[in-house]
Amino acid sequence: MTKSRVDYSELVEALQSGDDAKAGELINEILPRLEDYLIVVMNAERNSAKECVQQAFLDVFEQIRKDKIKESKYIFSYLIKSCRHEYLRYAKREHKFKYEEEALNMLYEPEEQIKNLLDNERQRILKECLEELQEKSKKFIEYFIDKPDATTEEAQEEFGLSGANVRTRKSRILSRLHHCYKRKSNE
Repeated sequence: MTKSRVDYSELVEALQSGDDAKAGELINEILPRLEDYLIVVMNAERNSAKECVQQAFLDVFEQIRKDKIKESKYIFSYLIKSCRHEYLRYAKREHKFKYEEEALNMLYEPEEQIKNLLDNERQRILKECLEELQEKSKKFIEYFIDKPDATTEEAQEEFGLSGANVRTRKSRILSRLHHCYKRKSNE
């Protein structure tokens, strides 16, 4: 994995100097990271995260425009805090915020943060691996993904194969997916 940067002082400079190309490039880099932060750390839904990040960025942009940012090298930290506060305001407005102590602790559990991040990463890698399969194999394995309780007999009827062929094909495709997943997760 590549190391993500934390110094976005260039963004402040680009916004202040009117360098739209550089600002746009940096904004496209930073916004998804802020959304992921809200999803992983605050357990936000994707759409809520996007909405909150947009609003927080507009607020921060206004501060940059008014030249109220003193230490531009800490802009990423400032954006993270703004996003977190915006999400808490949003959640409270939407009456989704639970004031129970247990719920507050769940928002910040590191194990949950890591689990959410890993689940998202696994899903992304699995999608990439599925795309590498031939169409016939992809349809076959997607049948089992969509119907995890499907029996060999049901698959026989669906694909017109013998029971042995269903088991063999499923095993081979799962093996390919497994090797693809291992390869991509180590990249």
